[in-house]
Amino acid sequence: MADKISPLQALSGAVSEIVAQAAASIVAVHSHRSQASGFIWRPGLIVTADEALAEEGEISVVMRGGDAVKAKLAGRDPTTDVALLRVERAEAQPITFSTETVPAGALAIVVAAQDSEPTAALGVVSLSGGAWRSLRGGEISARIELAISLRRASEGGLALDSTGRAIGMAVLGPRRRVLVIPSATIEQVAAKLETHGRIPRGYLGLGLQPVKLDTGIGAMVMSVDSKGPGAAAGIRQGDVIVTYNGQPLRSVQALVRALGPDSVGSVVPLTLRRAGEPVDASLTIGERPER
Repeated sequence: MADKISPLQALSGAVSEIVAQAAASIVAVHSHRSQASGFIWRPGLIVTADEALAEEGEISVVMRGGDAVKAKLAGRDPTTDVALLRVERAEAQPITFSTETVPAGALAIVVAAQDSEPTAALGVVSLSGGAWRSLRGGEISARIELAISLRRASEGGLALDSTGRAIGMAVLGPRRRVLVIPSATIEQVAAKLETHGRIPRGYLGLGLQPVKLDTGIGAMVMSVDSKGPGAAAGIRQGDVIVTYNGQPLRSVQALVRALGPDSVGSVVPLTLRRAGEPVDASLTIGERPER
């Protein structure tokens, strides 16, 4: 009589099979003094974590078979932590994303790369929620957190559900919390990066500093870009923004986070205090210039 396979053996075998299948699409990404992971999004295009990518210098990608090839930056969006690389090698298998939601408590696997070898981490979905906005103002389609231990070089790896479906990209958030940039966000951002090389962001042309007011919080204008939207709206250094788009200002950070791609071209009313007197202004949000 054949030995009965234990449930733990069955789980182990299933996880190993999922990792082996996903590893065909996983690469290691090397930039200046930085190592991360990535995956084949489309032929010749690799998605990786922007935060783990060096600001400058050459980029190389180690493919599954061990070959190292040069990569060019197609575009990056720090607000959603998505970066897109171009490589001439196109024979690797692109990943297929799932749009299915994953509930809290479900098993999750992160498959990444250490040079040419795959790495894996197993855990559970600790939080599954709705859309949210990152601290840098990026619009993320779902809040997915993993209770999992992730090494730094695994940032940019694939997050999979218990069936092996790719649900997004694993990144390290504040206090090394493991977050998933979900598939819908990656598809949207990577497509724009492929076409335009960047994601437009709103721009006020103002340097702001939070100040306490008797009615709450305001934003003092510390500097004005002479060619920016703020200057065109007549805003001066020393003005204090009290309301933005008809709402009391909650914080400068909240105002900056509101300057997403959809804000460009919008006209917003402002209430200011200038030398203690109320002043109304109307500002047309511009597009943040490339630096």
